[in-house]
Amino acid sequence: MNEPSVGPLAWVNGSDAPEKTSINLGFMALSDCASVVVAATQGFAQPYGLTLNLKRQTSWANLRDKLTSGELDAAHSLYGLVYAVHLGIGGVAATEMAVLMGLNHNGQSINLSHDLQRLGVTSPEALDRHVHQSRPKLTFAQTFPTGTHAMWLYYWLASQGIHPLQDVTSVVVPPPQMVAHLQAGRIDGFCVGEPWSASAVQQNLGFTLATSQAIWPDHPEKVLGCTRAFVEQYPNTARALVMAILEASRFIEQSPENRRSTAQLLSAADYLDTPVDTIEPRLLGDYADGLGNRWQDPHALRFHGHGEVNMPYLSDGMWFMTQFRRWGLLRDDPDYLGVARQVQQLSLYRDAAGALGITADSHEMRSSQLIDGKIWDGADPAAYARSFTLHAMTDTPALRARP
Repeated sequence: MNEPSVGPLAWVNGSDAPEKTSINLGFMALSDCASVVVAATQGFAQPYGLTLNLKRQTSWANLRDKLTSGELDAAHSLYGLVYAVHLGIGGVAATEMAVLMGLNHNGQSINLSHDLQRLGVTSPEALDRHVHQSRPKLTFAQTFPTGTHAMWLYYWLASQGIHPLQDVTSVVVPPPQMVAHLQAGRIDGFCVGEPWSASAVQQNLGFTLATSQAIWPDHPEKVLGCTRAFVEQYPNTARALVMAILEASRFIEQSPENRRSTAQLLSAADYLDTPVDTIEPRLLGDYADGLGNRWQDPHALRFHGHGEVNMPYLSDGMWFMTQFRRWGLLRDDPDYLGVARQVQQLSLYRDAAGALGITADSHEMRSSQLIDGKIWDGADPAAYARSFTLHAMTDTPALRARP
């Protein structure tokens, strides 16, 4: 790896000194907040002249409100939350938003209840049969109406022939409350980030039917989000913040021991407030689904991947907009590429990565194949949004006739 071309102290003392040195940084109690917590607590921010004040939030809506009001400067955030607020469909007035960097890939899961397990609904095919029989609709929880978990849940159900807005009921539950809702019988399943899926399995309250990385290997997940106004007002601060969190991301992945120490850190009362043995296995890629299957996941939660995870690809942001369109959250096609260019702070990320000797991909798009066989590469987002048999668009009636 190349030596950084700019020493950390140059950011503190020189013309690149952060304009704002004390940052209120929001996060949710999830394993994928790791790089934010590590950056704030393990000495990665101080060399850049920053103090990171971690602020745990009770729900994504709460985090959104504080981010748009300025009470939080930046936050560990759902990709889809940032874009929804930017587009004016996020539950608050449209606010120009920014994605500074990706925080993680993979690491979310869809779990079903113990009751469904007893009924033999332990496979996608069995769930499809169960849902389409005459019975009360199943209720599935996700964490935010436009969030990643809603999109993974909808995409996965649709890939199995289940319409997520017609065949089942979808409700919003904050991540740390998922297990309690499942235990109380209020929901039949959920899609959430770790460690809450693992916790439900460990407490014998259900099983993991699918992981998000099975839907899309190395999919975009949480981002470092803020308002566009924050980046414009404090560009050096934003760049220094990205550098600190990039270094923390790299540290977590340097060894299994670093991942284990990170799991221990996250288990503390101020962060996830849950036993380390519910966090550590899946943080290390060790999965047990509650049905007797155990495996080492090749696409487990990752935070850096030599910078690939952190690169704010335009196509990653565009994909969430195609799903908003697919499910009727957007009535018209946005300017997919134009909006992504506004939100994704590619230039700032490349500056920060370059200063740390981290190679930033020269491409703005990446190509992936999802669980239904479809290729997403950002080339024609409007056509991609219309290409699905199951959808909630009102302006494409011809699609409904397709087999």
